[in-house]
Amino acid sequence: MLDGKPSKLESALKDLDEVSKILDLPEDITNILRAPRRILAVTFPVKLDDGSIRVFEGFRVQHNLDRGPAKGGLRYHPEITLDEMKTLAMLMTWKCAVVKIPFGGAKGGVICDPSKMSMDELERLTRRYTTEVGIILGPEKDIPAPDVNTNPQVMAWIMDTYSMNVGYSVPEVVTGKPTDIGGSEGRFDATARGVVTTIEEACRTSGFKFEGATVAIQGAGNVGSNVAKLASDRGAKVVAVSDVMGGIYDPDGLNLWAVAARAMKTGSVTGTPGCDNISNEELLSLDVDILVPAAMGGAITMENVENIKAKILAEAANAPVTHDAERRLFEKGVFVIPDILCNAGGVTVSYFEWIQNIQSLLWSEQDVYRRLNDIMVAAFYRVLDIAQTRKINMRTASMFLAVERVSKAIKARGIYSG
Repeated sequence: MLDGKPSKLESALKDLDEVSKILDLPEDITNILRAPRRILAVTFPVKLDDGSIRVFEGFRVQHNLDRGPAKGGLRYHPEITLDEMKTLAMLMTWKCAVVKIPFGGAKGGVICDPSKMSMDELERLTRRYTTEVGIILGPEKDIPAPDVNTNPQVMAWIMDTYSMNVGYSVPEVVTGKPTDIGGSEGRFDATARGVVTTIEEACRTSGFKFEGATVAIQGAGNVGSNVAKLASDRGAKVVAVSDVMGGIYDPDGLNLWAVAARAMKTGSVTGTPGCDNISNEELLSLDVDILVPAAMGGAITMENVENIKAKILAEAANAPVTHDAERRLFEKGVFVIPDILCNAGGVTVSYFEWIQNIQSLLWSEQDVYRRLNDIMVAAFYRVLDIAQTRKINMRTASMFLAVERVSKAIKARGIYSG
């Protein structure tokens, strides 16, 4: 507990325990799912540009491997904790299972502030981290991907480092890398496409049109900015976006070209001409049809949940709503699309990239988009069917589907005793 509030890990375990009771899972299976399969913590020195040496701390957590190799992002951030890595690795397990991708969940991170490091320093840090955790990486073991403050270039460095250590090129060891070295077409906006697809289906289910619906997006990074673009292209009216510096609002709809130009020039969307400046908290409470928290986790809690006015809340970020707040939104009649379903587009196209690399194939962008749409729509309606049949919310239904699939894998494989 932090300041009397449950931690993200406690909330994730609470979700698991709740659905385990609904599934009537044996206690031993639940206990297996509560604990990470493997945790690797490393400390390693990196030479900085000024010649000094700094020691960094990093992690790689593999939550479950029963349905396939581990899959999950690598983030660089000064506030990373081991509990956060455990939580996000567990969420990745459920995310892969919901969309029926044969991966288990993993997550990695290095405690650092990339904004205060040069590209050369980041490259040295990445290559050393890769070498330190390389004993558990591999296309059949654990496949990293971009996450907070990492990108295709970081993935390229990981691929090259791993490949140099084994003596031949292994593009399938990472996903989200540049297309020049085996990255998949359509990966850049895959997460956002999955988000918008699930929102469209939620609108259809809720009986109102996505075209013309008002949208507020917290977060202007890769996911948030692409959700804004795709939503606008499909006829929705994006009225608010925000970043760490604050947000902007225009009830008549934002000029996204002007917003992008402002962000490119100043590093923030705030101050875009013709818009009202608002806080991130104010953005969450706007009277809009669709709210998309696409920043860091824990944005909506019991302290601000009563301010939410949106009809649909799409969890583009990981764990943006606490367990109790999500339950309260369900009671209020808000259609919540849970993160493990909503933002699964990224890992889905990562799976496509992995397949293409292993088989030396190259799918077209339209082929990727078509396959992604098919998987996201199928997963959405499978979860919705469970929710309606069992009269539970979409979070519990998605967890039900994921935990059931993983627990069946555990039972089928049995317990190895040497």
